[in-house]
Amino acid sequence: MKYIKYVFLLLSIIVFQSCGTYSFSGFNPIKAKTFQVNRFENNALLVEPGLEQGFQDALQDLVLDQTNYSLVTSNADLIYEGEIITYGVSPTTATSDNRAAQNRLTIGVKIRFYNTNNEEDNKEKSFSFFYDYPSNSQLVGDQKIKAHEEIFDRLTQDIVNITLSKWES
Repeated sequence: MKYIKYVFLLLSIIVFQSCGTYSFSGFNPIKAKTFQVNRFENNALLVEPGLEQGFQDALQDLVLDQTNYSLVTSNADLIYEGEIITYGVSPTTATSDNRAAQNRLTIGVKIRFYNTNNEEDNKEKSFSFFYDYPSNSQLVGDQKIKAHEEIFDRLTQDIVNITLSKWES
């Protein structure tokens, strides 16, 4: 009976030791204290007013939600910058009479990420994602807001995964 306590204690120590550091967001962040997101220019052929600010806010919010980094406006350890390179609607599926049955809004961004503490972490990469909607509806009002939010959610999560967890795709 005496040995069972020691075996249980030893197994507990091994299990907790093997877990190491874990983050509920799925990655161990880069060692830094601060980050900044510089203004993203809208260089897409079709310019949507306010799109760059919405994207910048979404990226800032996600980094704040998933890390312990503090948001600053200058001299940050981690810096995000870039531009919106694609914003457009195109048909994705056709009906039997060659009309669009569904349209797709696509937003693409090119980011540059700098880690001022470790240049090996610096990255430049393009990301894009889309939102499909029926061709018989207009992308205005609440539907446009929903489309932008869904696309921003996916883009920013991909960006954070690649830049802060060193995941590659």
